[in-house]
Amino acid sequence: MKTKLFFSLLCAILLINCTSKKNDQDFINNASGRYFFNADEVIEVLFKDQELYLKWRNSDLKPLKVNDSVFYAKELNEKLIFNTKESKIVLAEKREHEGEKFTFLKLKDGEKTPSEYLEENNYELALKGYKQIKERDSLNPVIRERNLNRTGYSYLRNDDMEKAIYIFKINTELYPRSSNTFDSLGDAYKKQKDTAKAIESYKKALSINPENRSSKRNLERLTNK
Repeated sequence: MKTKLFFSLLCAILLINCTSKKNDQDFINNASGRYFFNADEVIEVLFKDQELYLKWRNSDLKPLKVNDSVFYAKELNEKLIFNTKESKIVLAEKREHEGEKFTFLKLKDGEKTPSEYLEENNYELALKGYKQIKERDSLNPVIRERNLNRTGYSYLRNDDMEKAIYIFKINTELYPRSSNTFDSLGDAYKKQKDTAKAIESYKKALSINPENRSSKRNLERLTNK
């Protein structure tokens, strides 16, 4: 058994070493671009001197070329299988995700993720993108209420008021029956010193949940000034 395993590994190493690192121009033209790593994150495929590289989470990765369409990314511990005809990358099956298929679809020219639209302060397209994610998969962590709320407060702590308000408004659109989303939006308006909108948000939060103590406390402070 050990001999067979050693022989398989040796063959794989020899195959990788014998494979040219260079890629032909057709593959380069068709494979280059941005792919959805998940619903709101991108992995970019690019080429330098005809060799394939990946940009992912602010890191530059250089996968090993296995053959003309398969590359091994050690940082991901995954084999990436390129299907340029269908504009996608598929992860090779392995024991860790047996029975599951992972596919990265290529973004269209000019297409962006919801968070990228948010970074550009494009509220409408960001909201549209997050709603589409919720329609496809209501349990997706990307549009989980507490995750969006955490992101909003992160912007708030950094005094990025516009993005904080955008993300909290998106959360109220995705979860209109949540008292907490309107309470958070009220916090952002309060910090922005927009008292009228803060009061409106806190009242909305209390109309959903009259026991929301945070909204009660803040509303009393704002209306007693």
